[in-house]
Amino acid sequence: MLENNDNRLEENTNEALQDQIRQETQKTEAAVNEVENVVAENSEKEESREIPIKDYSKMELDSLVSELEELLNNNPVQLIKKNADEIKNAFNLKFGKLLSQKKEKFLAEGGNSIDFQFSSPIKSEYNKLLKEYKEKRDRYYKQLDDQLKGNLEKRFTLIDELKNLIVNAEPKTMYNDFQKIQEQWKVIGPVPRTKYNDTWKTYHHHVERFYDLLHLNQDFRELDFKHNLEEKLKLIQRAEALAELEDVNVAFKELQELHRLWKEEVGPVSREFREDVWSKFSNATKKLHDRRHDFYRDLKSKHQEIINEKLAIVERIASFDFSGNKTHKDWQKSIKEIEALRQKYFAAGKLPYNKSEAVWQKLKEATKRFNSAKNTFYKKEKSSQTDNLKKKMELVELAENLKDSEDWETTTNTMKRIQSDWKKIGHVPRKFSDEIWNRFKSACNYYFDRLNSHRDGVSQEQEAVVGAKKTFIDNFKNNDKLTVEDVKTAILEWREIGSLPRNARHLDGKFNKEVDAKLASLNLDKEEIEMIKFRNVVDNLLAQEDYRKLDSEQFFIRKKITETVREMQQLENNLSFISNATEDNPLVQNVRKGIQEFKEQLDIWQLKLDYLKKLDY
Repeated sequence: MLENNDNRLEENTNEALQDQIRQETQKTEAAVNEVENVVAENSEKEESREIPIKDYSKMELDSLVSELEELLNNNPVQLIKKNADEIKNAFNLKFGKLLSQKKEKFLAEGGNSIDFQFSSPIKSEYNKLLKEYKEKRDRYYKQLDDQLKGNLEKRFTLIDELKNLIVNAEPKTMYNDFQKIQEQWKVIGPVPRTKYNDTWKTYHHHVERFYDLLHLNQDFRELDFKHNLEEKLKLIQRAEALAELEDVNVAFKELQELHRLWKEEVGPVSREFREDVWSKFSNATKKLHDRRHDFYRDLKSKHQEIINEKLAIVERIASFDFSGNKTHKDWQKSIKEIEALRQKYFAAGKLPYNKSEAVWQKLKEATKRFNSAKNTFYKKEKSSQTDNLKKKMELVELAENLKDSEDWETTTNTMKRIQSDWKKIGHVPRKFSDEIWNRFKSACNYYFDRLNSHRDGVSQEQEAVVGAKKTFIDNFKNNDKLTVEDVKTAILEWREIGSLPRNARHLDGKFNKEVDAKLASLNLDKEEIEMIKFRNVVDNLLAQEDYRKLDSEQFFIRKKITETVREMQQLENNLSFISNATEDNPLVQNVRKGIQEFKEQLDIWQLKLDYLKKLDY
C-alpha cells in the first residue's frame, strides 16, 4: 500500500512538472510568435530611413506649407508619413485659431455665425499639397502591393524548383543548383506580411529536407552546417545581450532584425543541434519580450493618469454654467472659455486610439449640451435676418425697375442711393444670399453699363477734347525745363481740358506715363513722387465717375498694407532668431535694411489709403 502511494505521488509530481514545462513552452512560443509577426509586418517595408521631425508647432502657416512642399519634392512618399501628419496637426490647429479670430471679429461687427465665410491663398496651397501627398501615397502603396504579390509568386516558383531538385536532381549538380536557388531567394525582395511566415516555413522545411538527403556531397553539407551553426550562435549572443539595453524599444527593434537574419540569411544546422540552438534563441527572445510587456504595463499606468486629467476637464465642461447668457457678447465669452477648456483637454497628453475613443465620446457629449443651447440662441437671432431679406428684396425690385430708365441724372442718383442702402442692411439667410445679390448686382451693372455706353458716344465737343489733349501731351513731352510746380500745374490743366470718351481714355495712360518720366528727372523724394502720381490717377478716375475702379484701388491698397505688415513681421521674427550677433553683422544689417524698406513702403501705402478715404464718391 505504501509503495502504491509513493508511485502515485511520483506520478503527480511528474505531471505537475510536465504541466509547468508545457506552460513555459507555450509562453516562449507566444513571445516568439509576437516578434515574428512584427518581423512579418516589417517585411513589406523596403526603406526604414527616418526623416527628422522638426518642431512644427512653432512654425507659421506659410512655413508649414513650405515644409510640406519640400518633403514632397525631396523624399520618397513612404518616408514622410510621420512628418506629414505632424504638419497637418500643426496647420489645422493654427488655421483653426486664425479662423476663430476672423469669426470673432465678424461677429463683433454684427455678423451672424451662419453667414461667416473665410478662405485664404495659403489654405488653398496647403490643400493642393495635401491632395498631392495623398495621391502619391496611394499610388506608391498600389505599386507596392503589386510588387509584393509578384515577389510572392517568385518565391512560390523557387519553392517548387527546390522540391523538384530534391526529387529529381543529378547528384553531381544538385548542390550547385541548390546554391543558385538560395541566392535567388535572398534577392527577390519583400512579400505580403500575411504570407511571410508561412512562405518562409515552407521554404525552410524543404531546405532542411535537402540537407538531410544530401549524402553524395557530405563535405559541402558539413561545411555549411558548421558555418550556419557559428552564425546562429552569434545571433543568440546578440539576442541575449539585448536584455541589458536600457531602451526597450531599440532592443525590440534589434531583436526583430535578429529574427529576420535567422530566417533570411542563415541556413539550417545539423539535426543534432537544431532544437538546442532554436531553444536558446527562443528563450532569449522571451526574456526581452517579458521586459517589453513590463515596460508597456507601466506606460498604461501613465495613460491612466492622462485619462483621469482629461475626465476632470470633461466634468468642468459638463457642469459649465451658461444660464445667464442673454446677448451675443455673453455667448462669445462662454465660447472662448469652453474652447480654453478643450485646449487643456488636448494639452493633457496623447493616448492610443483604443484608450482615447471612450474619453473623446465623453467630451463630445459634454460639449453637446453647450452647443445645443448656443444654437438655440442663434436660431432666434436668425429671425432678424428675415426682416433684412424683405428690405433687400425691395431694393432688388427697385433696381430691376430702374435698369432700363433713360432719365440718366435722376436714375443715377437713385441707383447710387440704393447701393448705399444695401450696404447698411444686415445679413440675410444664407440660402437666399447669393441669389438676391446676383439679381441686385446684375440690375445695377446693367444700368451703369448702359450709362457708360451713353456717355461713350463721341460728340464734336468730345472730339475737340481728344485733339486738345493729344496736342497737350506733345507740348508737355517736349518741354525739358519743367519744375515740380510746373508738373502739378500741367496735371490740373490736363483735367480742365475735359473728360475723354471711353474709347480715348488710353490718352490718360499716355499722359500719366509722361508725368512719371518728368517726376523721375526731378530731385524729389520717393514719397512725394509717388503721391503726385497717385493723386493724378485717382483724380482722373473720380472725374470719370469710375467708382468701381476706385473701389478696386482701395481694396488693392488695403491688401498691400496687410502684405507689407506681414513681411515686416516676418523679418523682425527672423531677427529675433539671430543670437549673439552685433549690429555690424552683415546679416543683421541686411535684415534691418529690409525692415526699413518695408516701413517706407507702408508709409506710402497708408498715405494713399488716407487720400482715398477722404474722397466723397
